[in-house]
Formats: sequence, structure tokens, C-alpha cells
Amino acid sequence: MRITEIRVHGVADKGPETILDRPVVARVAGDDEAGFYRPRPGFGDPEGPGGPTLEAYRWSSLTGGTATRTFSLVLLLPFMLSNIAIWMLPVAGRPGGVARALCRLLAASMTAMYVLSAVGAALDLIAWQCAAYPRCLEGRREISWLGGVPPGQRLALLAVLPIIAVALIWRVGARTSQLPEDGVHTPGVGADRLDTPAFWDNRALLRRLRSVHVAVALGTLDATLLVVLAPHDAAPPGYLLLVADVLLLVAALVALCRSAMDGHGEQGLITARRLRWTAIALTALTLGYALWPRPPWSATGTLPGYGLLVSLLFAAQVVLLAVLGLVSLAQRHHLPRPRPLISGLGAPLMGSIAIGLAVSYSSGLTYTLAEYLDRGSSPTPVRPLPPGAPPLSPPVAYRWATLGFSLAVLVVVLVAVLGAQIGRARQLRTAEELVRRDFPEAPRVPPERVRAVRDAVVRADRTDRLWPLLPSAYAVLAVLTLAAAGLSVRGQGPGALALRLGGLSLARPVVFVTDLGALLIGLFALFLAGAGLVAYRSGPIRLVGVLWDLATIWPRAAHPLAPPCYAERAVPELTRRIGQLTADGGGVVLSGQSHGSVLIAATVLQLPDDSRRRVALLTYAAPLGNRYTRYFPAYVNDDVLREMGDRLSWRWVNLWRYTDPIGGRIFPPGEAEAPDDPASRVDHWVRDPKTLLVPPTDTVPPPVEGHRFIPDEDFHAAVRELARRLEEPEAPPPVVRV
Repeated sequence: MRITEIRVHGVADKGPETILDRPVVARVAGDDEAGFYRPRPGFGDPEGPGGPTLEAYRWSSLTGGTATRTFSLVLLLPFMLSNIAIWMLPVAGRPGGVARALCRLLAASMTAMYVLSAVGAALDLIAWQCAAYPRCLEGRREISWLGGVPPGQRLALLAVLPIIAVALIWRVGARTSQLPEDGVHTPGVGADRLDTPAFWDNRALLRRLRSVHVAVALGTLDATLLVVLAPHDAAPPGYLLLVADVLLLVAALVALCRSAMDGHGEQGLITARRLRWTAIALTALTLGYALWPRPPWSATGTLPGYGLLVSLLFAAQVVLLAVLGLVSLAQRHHLPRPRPLISGLGAPLMGSIAIGLAVSYSSGLTYTLAEYLDRGSSPTPVRPLPPGAPPLSPPVAYRWATLGFSLAVLVVVLVAVLGAQIGRARQLRTAEELVRRDFPEAPRVPPERVRAVRDAVVRADRTDRLWPLLPSAYAVLAVLTLAAAGLSVRGQGPGALALRLGGLSLARPVVFVTDLGALLIGLFALFLAGAGLVAYRSGPIRLVGVLWDLATIWPRAAHPLAPPCYAERAVPELTRRIGQLTADGGGVVLSGQSHGSVLIAATVLQLPDDSRRRVALLTYAAPLGNRYTRYFPAYVNDDVLREMGDRLSWRWVNLWRYTDPIGGRIFPPGEAEAPDDPASRVDHWVRDPKTLLVPPTDTVPPPVEGHRFIPDEDFHAAVRELARRLEEPEAPPPVVRV
């Protein structure tokens, strides 16, 4: 049998030459974004040590180029996190319909927040507040012309900026990694099981969600205009438009809930398109109504109704998060015991993090622009305005958000420091016993060498302990901050409240912490922008790109304006390539490192029977068992992993290490100890480092590899073993677990 070993890299790959360990390679299938590579003839052995022909699949370019990554990383990060939340629900299918509806409503609220932040910058601060003060317009030709324009017409003209913001994310959300020939031409996403052909073809659902979110975005813009114009005019046209806009928003939210509860039929797509065109028509009418000539009137204070809309939105998000948390708790009984920490609660936690970041972005944009427009004289309870300064005043809800961001940073740092110290002595003892058990040569090496390996084991274990604590701590504080912001309907910010309760002695530190939060938000956005430019080029900053790739593997099922899912192309492309290699009697050893193991696992579940019988699976540094089963229990769980093993007739080897902070075992130790269980033969422990001593042919001891897996003798031995199993007579058809 002609056997091909296809190596699929994880995140942050270094090119097909490194994957194959050959100096010169050539692409044999695919294109520049994702392709299959083999050693160029005459430049290295085309076969690996185990005998199979070497081939690498490189998909990293699907996650975007430098400019795209930078823009998306800064702008779309909250949308991306809200999209992950829907995949972290404990139950899929119809039983999880209510939770999916809540996730989609939360995603819609973030679209509304995005529009409100643009409205706050363009309409509230510039068109309404700044244009009313000559000192604010003085010396600024780009906005000085607004001084002679009536307020209604100023609002209509500056409303173009939020419309451009909506069009911008609409354009970004239209990007896709999927090829036209990869579609299964179904009306929507299968989304209940990874082995359904429609799982990676969500184009119909995406079009439906995009249309509804555009309706929500335009409806939010219309609402901010009409709550100003209708009460001022006190005329039927304004109130009729306002009622029509409210009905449009309600219809859009109902459409999102129905899509989560009833599936994604063709009728739903027609309804979504009608909502979108209705929103566009209503926006045109609203702008025309705002441009209509009116008797002279003066704009004073803040934009009427804007602060109330922001506070109500925050309050609605708190309610949605609370209900989602209760629903997720009620559905945790579907999860197997023992239930790992935060399993089943990942959706509300991730939703709170996404909303907290979105609120931080909005407040940071608003206060940065206010600071620029009022020339550094923003009013606070402890800083009175200088004479003639414009009293630019963003909504007090954003002051609560910036205060919450400062406190969130402090809490997360404290939890990280304290969590790392709790039980550290016990962990060190356990890790040292493990090292001395697995390395008989430990008594003959310097103690520093033993401690270095011991510390690597502790760091790997610390990831499991700290990762659930950090988002949990942030989520609790984010919800409290949102609640405080939502309760700011009375118009009282943290500084004013502190002044009333404790005088200047309390107000000064509160105002300082709030201003610090605004500064941290700006620095955070600048950090993300810079990190996107140098991601994968620097060790510490590479983590930013790694997290980005991890988050964009799931299709857009909650927020259509999130970055495109690269697995929509990678999985069908791998399936097609394997079908080509096995069509003439060949075999494939499919090997995946780290996140690549997730891609090849999804590929195995998509393969037809005739191809799957000629495929063996090798995973290493794989997060399937210790990460994905915890955070995505409805889609990756013990039943799914065992079904994958059954379909492969258990031609599956997983290499793992104690020093790996990300990868690990596929099956828990208790299951793997049963001798009659085929799962017991999947996980193979690999010693890391290979030895504590200096090898006879080297000058230094082997390094601790941790999560890095460079093909070595253990790897090649696993390939040879899987190739041997492929050449054995075909076993009876596997029993597929349903």
C-alpha cells in the first residue's frame, strides 16, 4: 500500500519546510492561502523515517494577512468572543434552543453597542455638544462649519459616520474562507454534530444573521435620532417613525430567537432580507425627517435620550447574562461526571468577557474623543471647568465602565498572583516525585536540572488551575460593572456618587481610578494593534496570534460580523485530498500537532466510509481531551471521541507529555486503564526531556520541549506503527456509537 503521511501544523507554524524538515518544498495542491506541500525532488528524501511519503498541509494564511489581522484584532475581538460563547453551551440541538437564542440576543446587543459608540462620538459629542460651543469649534476646520447648521440637520449629516461604521463591519463580515465547491447546498448549518456534512457550510445562516444584524444596527441609529426629534416636534410623523422603528427592532430580535429555536429554513432567509430592506428604507425616511426645515432651536446639554439608551442597553445585557447563566446551570446535568470547573458555564463567562471588552472599547472611544474636543478640560466632581470651556459630558454609564475596567485589571492580576501561590509547595513536591520516578538518572545530575524539569511540570499544571479562575473573576466583575452602568439611568456617575457619600476624600481616588481605566483601555487597544503587526514574529506577542487562531476555528453562528472561520475551508479541503490519495488503494497517516489535531479530528468525522478505512490518526500536543471536552462539551465529548476511534477501527495514537501546558491525554486515566477498552491503547506518554544527562554525542542536555513537538524517534515509531496497522487485513466494519 502506498502510504502518505499528511502533517497538519498547529497555530504559529514556521512554514512547510520546517513542518517536513526538508530544505526545499513544492506545492502539489491548493493555493497560497492553504496548500499541500511535498519535498521537491532532488532536495531531500521524499519519504519519512517510517516509510510513508511526506506531505504537509499549511492553513495558517487563512487567518488573514498582517493588515487584516491588525484591523480585525482591534475591532472584531468582542464579536469574535461572543461568537465563541454559543459553541460553549452544554447542550446542542433543540434542547439547547433557549440558550442559543439568548446567545444570539447578546450578540445583537453588541452590534447595538457598536452603533451607539459611533453615535456617541459623531452625534452626541460632535454634532450636538461641540457644535454648540464656539471654543470647541475654534481652529478646527473639519468641524467648524457645523456652527451655522441647525441641530436637526447637523444630526442628519453626521449620521453618515455611524452608517459608514455599519457598512464597514458589513463588508468585513462578508469575508469567508470557504470555497464555492465546498458547499453542500443546504439551507443552513447542521451545527448539532461535527460529523454532519452541513456543519462547515453555514453560508445561508450567515446571510440570514448578517441581514438581521444590519436591521438591528440601523434600527439603533434611527432610535437615537428619533428620540431627539419626535419629542421636540411633538408631531405625528416623528412618533409614527419611532413606533415603526421599535416594531422593526422587536421583529429583528424575534427573528433571531426563531432562528435559534426552529432552525434555518428558506423562509427565515426571506424574512431576514425583508427586515434589512425595511431598516434601510426606515433609515432613509428618518434622515429625510431630520433634514426637514424647523424653526430655530438650540442644542444644550447632552444628546437627549442617548444616555438613557446606553443605560437601558447595559441593563438588558445584565439580564440576558443572568438568564443565560441560569439556563446553563440547569443544563449542566447533561454533562458527564465529574464536571470540570466552568464546564457548561463557558457561554455566560465568555459572553460577559466579550461584552466587557465591547463596553471598554465604547467608553474608551467616547472619553478619548471628549478629551480631544474639550481640549483636556473634561468635567468631573473634583475638576471644575475653566471659564468658557465646553462642558462635554459623555454618558455616565461609560464612567462606570472605565471604573470597572480598572478594577477588572486589578482583580485579574491579584487572582493570577494568588492562584499561582496557593498549593504551590504541594505541587512542587508532587512534580519532583514525578520527575524522580520517570528519570532514574535523577540522583546523578545536578539539582538545578531536576528543578528545571520539575518547574516545567508545575507550569503545565498551573495552566489548568489558573485558566478557569481568570475569566471567572473577570466575568463576575464585568457583570457587576454592567449592572452599575445599567442602573445609572438616574444620571449619577461614580465620581458624583462618591462625592455625595464621602466628600472629596472619597471622590478624588474614585475619579483617579476611573481616569486610569480610560487610559488603560486606550493602551490596550494600541497594544492589540501593535501585537497584530508583529504576531508570530515575537515569542511573547505570538500568543496574541495564537489566541486569534484558536478562536476562529468555529463557524459564525452567533455574531455574523466576527472574523471568518478557517475550518470552513480546511476541513473540506483535507477531506477532498484524503479522498484523492485513497481512491487508488493508497493509505494516509493523518498527523496533527496541537490545534492541527482538532482540524484532523473534525476531518475524520467528515470522511466517507471508503476513505476512512484507509486512514490512521496520529495526534500530539493535542488539546482535544483536556481542553475541548471542557470548554465545548456539546460538540467535543467522550462519546464523540470514542465514535471517532470506532470509525477508525482504533488506528489512533496520541503522544502527550507531563510538561505540556496545552496538550494532554485524549481519554481520562480511569478509562485508559481498562485493558479491554480500545481507548486504553490511544494515549502514549512521551518522556520530556528525553534524559536529564548530557547525551554522549552532545555537549548540553536535551531541552524541555513542553508544547513543542519536533518529529523525533517517538513520533516516527508511532508513524511506523500506524502504517503497519493500515497494511493489515481490513477489520470488520466498526460499530458506530450514536
